[in-house]
Amino acid sequence: MNNKVKVLIGDDSAETGVSAANKLRERGMYAYTRRRDCGVILESIRKDPPDVAVMDISTPNGDVISVMKSVSEAGVKPPVFIITSAYDNEFIERQVMENGASRFLLRPYSADDLCSAISSALGDRASSLSDDMEVVVTDMIHQLGVPAHIKGYHYLRTAILYSIEDKSLLESVTKLLYPTVAGIYDTTSSRVERAIRHAIEIAWDRGNVDTLNSFFGYTVDTGKGKPTNSEFIALITDKLRLRYKSALRTH
Repeated sequence: MNNKVKVLIGDDSAETGVSAANKLRERGMYAYTRRRDCGVILESIRKDPPDVAVMDISTPNGDVISVMKSVSEAGVKPPVFIITSAYDNEFIERQVMENGASRFLLRPYSADDLCSAISSALGDRASSLSDDMEVVVTDMIHQLGVPAHIKGYHYLRTAILYSIEDKSLLESVTKLLYPTVAGIYDTTSSRVERAIRHAIEIAWDRGNVDTLNSFFGYTVDTGKGKPTNSEFIALITDKLRLRYKSALRTH
């Protein structure tokens, strides 16, 4: 799996776009250029969304704000937009930032400036993703019928969140995942295991069968008994990693 950050630079001139792309490649990124044209850049983002899109405020045949809005409306995961400009204009900067840009970068800029802007913008997205993921996991566990007042609810949520961040934890649930959760809550691995098993039992006994099947896609037969702790955590983790894989790849 290619974990390189994919950067589209909306300028194919040798002195600006190609030069910047070469510098980013030297720093381990997958960078490529497109013609300095709003229509061309928008079409490229729609067909193959990058992690980051760098565009100049004066890109012809449209405007950068329309491009950002069109990407959001296209149903694809929007990249982090970094808008460049030759003019230090507070009004323009505020306009692009309020309409979807993550960074406003003045030209001329160095490769270090661009790398710093990309890294900090992706860091912002990763923090936002982390917050969003906690909400998603919490909602999912709730829908599955795990009551919030039991310890297993909190252990299960933490186990899933940590497994999304580091899938290797699922390769050794007993030796790695349970001790990790236990350390956070100042308890023992065996208590974590029992509490999560109890939470899953409650979900299977009291939860809505259709809801359970919709989440697990009939990979676990609700008529034959509940899944193991490992199966339950792995199935939810895989489901969320697939749903958010593009954002997680840059995390």
